[in-house]
Amino acid sequence: MVLEIAAFNISSALKAAASGADRIELCENIGEGGTTPSYGSLQLARRKISIPVFPMIRPRGGDFIYSDEEFAVMKSDINVCKLLGFEGIVFGILNNNGTIDIKRTSILVEMAYPMEVTIHRAFDRTADPFLALEDIINCGCQRILTSGHVPNADDGKKLIKQLIDKADDRIIIMPGSGVRSNNILQLAEYTGALEMHSSAKKIIPSDSKFKHAGMNEILSAVSVDEDEVRKMKAIVAASKMNEVSM
Repeated sequence: MVLEIAAFNISSALKAAASGADRIELCENIGEGGTTPSYGSLQLARRKISIPVFPMIRPRGGDFIYSDEEFAVMKSDINVCKLLGFEGIVFGILNNNGTIDIKRTSILVEMAYPMEVTIHRAFDRTADPFLALEDIINCGCQRILTSGHVPNADDGKKLIKQLIDKADDRIIIMPGSGVRSNNILQLAEYTGALEMHSSAKKIIPSDSKFKHAGMNEILSAVSVDEDEVRKMKAIVAASKMNEVSM
């Protein structure tokens, strides 16, 4: 089982890699659900992280219906990721009727090659998950990140299992959202998933010794819980050992 960790800043990415993650989804702006990392973050991640890193290609928060200008930005960002030598990218583009934008998705997949392509949880906003599954497969993508069309993968596990069965090894279905050490093994066993996605996030307080009373700000930040990553990795490793012993 592959453990992918979502990192919303370079510090979290470094912590996730050091804690045993198999792959990192790198993005920024957790409050918007993740957007494309800065060029500086991409450069540093490529220099300092040896495991596969998949940057998110998302020019803004909100919906997944993009203007021509936003699509042009996505293409430029993919070229940057390709030049820097990343192993894959993560994106999702929809039409306004809740279907996959097949034309634009196909263009980006072709541009990205030989990088792998994961379609992120834009998939969970589609009108028909099984139609979307076939469209994404036909576009040449390698992976779909999904919580099963509900906010939490534990609640969506029935649909996730159906998607994995329907995919029939033509594409990887990766459960994500709400995946932690207390449910990762049960989710994997129920759905048959071979890859799992978690942010393993925690809130860390600011190191600032001064707080301006007039600003009324909370300067805490989101980071990766290194202990949680290690717990999940240990559970995955133990599961593999049990399979081998059987």
